Amino acid sequence: MTEYNRSIVQAPAAPAARTLIRGATVLSMDGDIGNLARGDILIEGSTITAIGENFEAGDAMVIEASGMIAMPGMVDTHRHSWEGQLRRINPNAETLEDYCNATHFSFAKYYRPADMYIGNLLTALGCIDAGITTVVDNSHNSRTGAHSDAAVEALLDAGIRSVHASGAPVSGEWDKAHWPGNLERLQEKYVKNCDNPLLSLAVMAQLEPELWAEARRLGLPIITEFFGGEMAAELEGLHREGLLRPDNIFNHCTALPDAGWKILREAGVRVNVCPRSDAHYGIEDGMFAMQSAKRHGISPGLSVDNETSYSGDMFMEMRVAFYLQRVMGMHQQRCCGAEHHPVTLPAHGLLKAATLDGATCAGLQDKVGTLAPGKQADLILINAQDINLYPSGNAFGTVVHAAERSNVDTVIIGGRIVKRGGKVLGVDSERLRAAIDESREHLFAAAGYQPDIFAETFIPLESAK
Repeated sequence: MTEYNRSIVQAPAAPAARTLIRGATVLSMDGDIGNLARGDILIEGSTITAIGENFEAGDAMVIEASGMIAMPGMVDTHRHSWEGQLRRINPNAETLEDYCNATHFSFAKYYRPADMYIGNLLTALGCIDAGITTVVDNSHNSRTGAHSDAAVEALLDAGIRSVHASGAPVSGEWDKAHWPGNLERLQEKYVKNCDNPLLSLAVMAQLEPELWAEARRLGLPIITEFFGGEMAAELEGLHREGLLRPDNIFNHCTALPDAGWKILREAGVRVNVCPRSDAHYGIEDGMFAMQSAKRHGISPGLSVDNETSYSGDMFMEMRVAFYLQRVMGMHQQRCCGAEHHPVTLPAHGLLKAATLDGATCAGLQDKVGTLAPGKQADLILINAQDINLYPSGNAFGTVVHAAERSNVDTVIIGGRIVKRGGKVLGVDSERLRAAIDESREHLFAAAGYQPDIFAETFIPLESAK
């Protein structure tokens, strides 16, 4: 497959002129709006215009939502979407090197634009299915301009709100001549003078001042895989030179000393944390950095990171965050007498991290992350009458500690209904699976990989050396 099939997903219908969501339990995540045990949400086109009780439907299309929980769509602030077809290929990975052996050092080198397209498409559709309406796509396999185009077009075709961050590959041969010029080319092709309201751009870059300068010339946020224990020593110099700014987004931030957190806070750097990824791959101390961030006045977003070892849903991310925080707090307080032991995260705080804090990390807090008049209509309905959720003794507890992908009944992005009745709309499942299978067959053959669905370890490939 040298070209990719853009007819796998039919474009969702345009937003209705007026849509009324009626009778839902509303978790607005907005301090002024608050929560409603039974409320209505009025949408006009792509925008929420009113939230209250007992609205008249008039000529609006009505979504009866009695027994459902309405909340903002979740925001995944850091996902390597191109890896979609490599789901769970390496479930027992213990280190970052294990992760790289099954991605950067092997299959990544053989990705065609078609593989980028299907990886991004599958990831984006999986996000929508799981109630994630915005994804920050960390695309560190942009081997050519065509690879970047394919990644962007998959996000557009899926109908998800996205921040596409083009990034240089980690290994293998690639077209270095297109970098960083690819950034401006993407901006001209897909953002300027284009009607792509769901798409924005960023750049993936490590601590590379020249590349940061180019990103800033173009007005693009800068996303960095930041491992605090390893990279903290660089912060003081960067801060002194005025290179750390609110357009920086740092992933992970594990094991960062207090002095480093103070610098991030002073500079306004945005942060996301990775509860599962940091633990799964034993990144530095293995503990996600929520507590340290909050102690220094930073409210980070949550991120899934990748799906090569585990699932792609934010429900599990919130739960892992809760239990890691709880057990580490108990351990440090009772066993070690630690002054700054982790504090248990309440359900409301975890949902805020998955919605508003994620939107802030993505730079989209003025558009999404809460339900309020003037915000984009990016929201989900969770069916609290499903057998695993009923009765719902606490709305926040139901979402954070019990809900799962199958309970997401409806997903609306920019006023467009993209999931309804528990089904993602417009997807030709047969074509989708065929494209995934073709991509995997190509990648496996090119890398010399013999698939074994019962394997306990991913053995590094000869082609990776």
